[in-house]
Amino acid sequence: MPDLLAQTLAMPGLWALIGTVFIAGVVYGFAGFGAALIFMPLASSVMSMEVAVAAFAVSALSSFVTVVPRAWGQVNRRGVAVMVVCATLSASLGLWILRVTDLTVLRWGVIGVTSATLLALVAGWRYATTPTLATRSAIGFATGFVGGATGLLGPVMVLFQLAGRDSVTTSRATSLVFLTVTSLLLLPLMAIQGLLTPPAVVLGLILLLPYGTGARLGARLFHPGLEKFYRTVAYGIIFLAILLGLPLWD
Repeated sequence: MPDLLAQTLAMPGLWALIGTVFIAGVVYGFAGFGAALIFMPLASSVMSMEVAVAAFAVSALSSFVTVVPRAWGQVNRRGVAVMVVCATLSASLGLWILRVTDLTVLRWGVIGVTSATLLALVAGWRYATTPTLATRSAIGFATGFVGGATGLLGPVMVLFQLAGRDSVTTSRATSLVFLTVTSLLLLPLMAIQGLLTPPAVVLGLILLLPYGTGARLGARLFHPGLEKFYRTVAYGIIFLAILLGLPLWD
């Protein structure tokens, strides 16, 4: 274990990853989404997708302390529970795709999903109806599949949340609880498929503190009246992460 820790600390690009995951945590803390959208495009350019996905899932556990306790009382717990269960059920297929698919294809997949989500959010797409149980189930299944394959749990679910009519406080809290709980439940699935390797766990533990610190800071910055500002900043950071994560720069 000491040797593995030393190797991880000497990994090229580690400090850039630490800075990236801190920024991702800040955005996640105040906006309720965007952490993986920021982290994965950059992380996948310096390590395998399998390690990046597993390490980020480990680091996300800090959210149980930093942001979930306050958000828990602001969500529709039944609706969130349905989406979490469905996402967990479909994630295994996504993780299998992650394990057998070419890295370059997956990286372009990450860029594609991230870009499509960002465009939809910036365009301001909204739906007017109240989501049914079937709708929430479908969103959960889609989220788990995409999240397992690309490490991006947020896009489908966040688009669903931001396209609705919930207040920014409720939407943010729902995203925080869903993404954090689902990340936890993905860990045993990753272990079963051999993705939760010692290097990924060690890296995730190293990233846990900066991610948690960033999320705590972001949560303190959150104010419902500044919704437009928060979204604008998050969109800008996500766009920058997309550009920096393009395989074209390799």
